Amino acid sequence: MHENTEFTLSRDIEAIQIPSGNKTTLPTGTQGVITQTLGGSYTVATYQGLARIAERDLDALGLDAPQSMNGAAEPSAAAGPVKEEDVWTQLRQCYDPEIPVNIVDLGLVYDCKLEPSDNGGTKVEVKMTLTAPGCGMGPAIAHDAQSKILTIDGVDQAEVQLVWDPPWNQNMISEAGRMKLGMV
Repeated sequence: MHENTEFTLSRDIEAIQIPSGNKTTLPTGTQGVITQTLGGSYTVATYQGLARIAERDLDALGLDAPQSMNGAAEPSAAAGPVKEEDVWTQLRQCYDPEIPVNIVDLGLVYDCKLEPSDNGGTKVEVKMTLTAPGCGMGPAIAHDAQSKILTIDGVDQAEVQLVWDPPWNQNMISEAGRMKLGMV
């Protein structure tokens, strides 16, 4: 949507450095370009390197937020039990900021369990990994997944755990992911 758009920041914004995962502040006047706009977050390239910024800070880039969260599924309005497919749909809206393929198609999500919570809602537990154990973006990606799961009507608890067994490899990428990456 806004990919390859140049910007000059109109105010300071909080960002997450890629790939370290460290929080930083990009100061007013910083110039850069938007390199990826997927799943409601934005990857930008500046003189400080790559960083991920939240959709709420688009105004600082001189842009308006889209009407819906960049293709993210709207929270479910249907009454009834939470379906596992609703969780997978939300997980497909989570992206590694350096790879334009969602975490499901990258093969990073290993397990998804739903069970009744003590509050009468649904507790969701997800186990996922990263393409590399040293990736500093792991906590940010896991938090993004947790936040998206919590938007599902009926989910009142969500836990996203990073695991390293089995180790991720490129054979875990789905056919759709391989096509997106030009690996077919």
